[in-house]
Amino acid sequence: MKVLIADDHALFRDGLAMRLEEIDPEIILHQAGTFSQALKILDKETDMDMVIADLDMPDMKWEEGMEELKKKSPNMSLVVISASEDIRNIRKVLSNGIKGYIPKRSDPKVMHNALKLILDGGTYIPPALIENGSENATGGRRSNGKTLTNRQSQVLDLIAQGKSNKQIAYEMGVSEATVKLHINALLRSLKVNNRTQAVVTAQKMGLI
Repeated sequence: MKVLIADDHALFRDGLAMRLEEIDPEIILHQAGTFSQALKILDKETDMDMVIADLDMPDMKWEEGMEELKKKSPNMSLVVISASEDIRNIRKVLSNGIKGYIPKRSDPKVMHNALKLILDGGTYIPPALIENGSENATGGRRSNGKTLTNRQSQVLDLIAQGKSNKQIAYEMGVSEATVKLHINALLRSLKVNNRTQAVVTAQKMGLI
């Protein structure tokens, strides 16, 4: 997999590169300090699989920069990693087809799991957005006629954070077997086949 890291802080780029190499030792990494540099790299590297970009780079407004990146490689996955945790920005970014939004202040384990989820083809949604999700009067979530139980909602939140079944079991205080049962029920409820599809579908339905 070929990944481009675009961030105006060189030390942060290097640290992120090390994390990505821990997840996938065979990953091919490129680095850019501005949107303009990223676009020039994409001119040469036409088979880039993913760009992980900061919102706040000096040469362009982030809306313009992200749009230019999408135009350059429409089939490439775009991920945002930013110091901003403004809910409005996060919602706006995710609504534009971005594959994930990772706050820079994330716990190292959370960031690791988020990056792994995204590299595996999933979409990462930060807890700040999940915590602001709408809930119905019974404690479950409802959107477009779909209702999730409390447990299904909790499991969905933890899956969206990139947590493994073992981590979910620990946080919920249940066995891994029970977690698998909840996940299977969640998949059936959303009519999807896997965890990644569950997050994407729930996001589109406004459940998270």
